[in-house]
Amino acid sequence: MTPIDPSVPSDTPLSKLPNFDPKAVPVIGVDSHLPPVPLDLLAAPALRTRFAQPPAWEPEIYREKRFVDRPPAPASVLVPIVQRERPMLLLTERTSHLSTHSGQIAFPGGKRDDTDVDAAHTALREAQEEIGLEREAAEVIGQMPTYTTGTGFIITPVFALVDPGYRLTLNEHEVADAFEVPLDFLMNPANHRRHAVEWANARREWFSMPYEDRFIWGATAAMLRNFYRFLSA
Repeated sequence: MTPIDPSVPSDTPLSKLPNFDPKAVPVIGVDSHLPPVPLDLLAAPALRTRFAQPPAWEPEIYREKRFVDRPPAPASVLVPIVQRERPMLLLTERTSHLSTHSGQIAFPGGKRDDTDVDAAHTALREAQEEIGLEREAAEVIGQMPTYTTGTGFIITPVFALVDPGYRLTLNEHEVADAFEVPLDFLMNPANHRRHAVEWANARREWFSMPYEDRFIWGATAAMLRNFYRFLSA
């Protein structure tokens, strides 16, 4: 467990917390003892069946410690699984000037609007606004329980199978990049790293799942960890 030293400067945009670089916090554990999700369970038919007939399971992580004092806000993210021969997960990199979660790897998504019908409507609308993913390219197959961030967003993860021929148009104000990561990499706990830090007299813990030059951590990694628990239950 590493305390944050306020005298040490940080030049990373991955967190709005002052002098906090999540990439620099030591790894305290890797879950290589847990089995990966078999490849056949990551294919479209198996994923449809799993959401249609979910097992008895519980998310491993429900919420983060609050570090922003504001009213809670319902939100949704789209978890887009691209149906290639090797299933891929489509993720975004947020621009560095945003007020929350700037520069981080994230699912497309955002706050619920009053005109949204349900969580899936929010997720699809936000994905279209952020990255230009057409609704016709995404087949919603289900959702998981909410995850509450330290910034007060109550997020519903909405899962969709995405046509590999999708086209994107990024909203340059919100999204710096969009890219794919192999789903089997993310569903292998040998790639799940645990971190912990002392901040404001409280212990904060999180997962990271670094892939090539991308640092997947925080809420995105937590929801992926819950997805692993859902598929391996």
